[in-house]
Amino acid sequence: MSNVPVAVVTGSNKGIGFAIVRALCKQFPGDVYLTARDTSRGQEAVAKLQEEGLHAHFHQLDIDDLQSIRTLRDFLKEKYGGLNVLVNNAGIAYKVHDTTPFATQAEVTLKTNFFGTRNVCTELLPLMKPYGRVVNVSSMVSSSALGGCSKELQQKFRSDTITEDELVELMTKFVEDTKKSVHEKEGWPNTAYGVSKIGVTVLSRIQARMLNEKRKGDHILLNACCPGWVRTDMAGPKATKSPDEGAETPVYLALLPSDADGPHGQFVSNKTVRTW
Repeated sequence: MSNVPVAVVTGSNKGIGFAIVRALCKQFPGDVYLTARDTSRGQEAVAKLQEEGLHAHFHQLDIDDLQSIRTLRDFLKEKYGGLNVLVNNAGIAYKVHDTTPFATQAEVTLKTNFFGTRNVCTELLPLMKPYGRVVNVSSMVSSSALGGCSKELQQKFRSDTITEDELVELMTKFVEDTKKSVHEKEGWPNTAYGVSKIGVTVLSRIQARMLNEKRKGDHILLNACCPGWVRTDMAGPKATKSPDEGAETPVYLALLPSDADGPHGQFVSNKTVRTW
């Protein structure tokens, strides 16, 4: 078992994830794993970094596939005895003009962005070593989508006592409501991506609370963040930030010094804690 610190970035063969890996290769004192669903794309991305003189490792990971997550978990456990930095970056978004039925968009988007991310956390958070750092990449859209929810839903999503089971129930209800075409009547905003990212932000708040209750002495810090509007396949060429600029806040949170006691359980954008 290696004593080398290890960092893992999900969905990192391109875009913000790739930029996060690049920055960690320069700043993180250990092994950095670039992960991707598609092995050849992942290996191409690692080769691209090598051309820049940077050394990343590759491991296959499809966050929609529980077995794939568990394979990575077992590998990290065996080789490193745990994990020091986890950046949950993998996510999908439909384009604005996509004609896929909204109920399908809701199901597919939540499956990856919320349920996939949650599965990664369920399997990998127990591996976090003391002074570990967890960064869940959310979006400012989670804030605007929260504002588009009914008062009752807003109250639930802002609650300091909401449980993970209750959150899962709400995310499942959203998908069910879209299938019955009653989601707006039930107080949901008309954005599957936004709701999926509400899920990620609220999940982060819950997880941070759980870490406080169960592993207070381990000084693990876990946050959600918004990278900003970044020029990627997802956001398009008109976005204001480059991927490297988009990586700044996630990397800042991933590399919080060991004597830092915060931020923790927060929603962070431009390295600043935002009100949820």
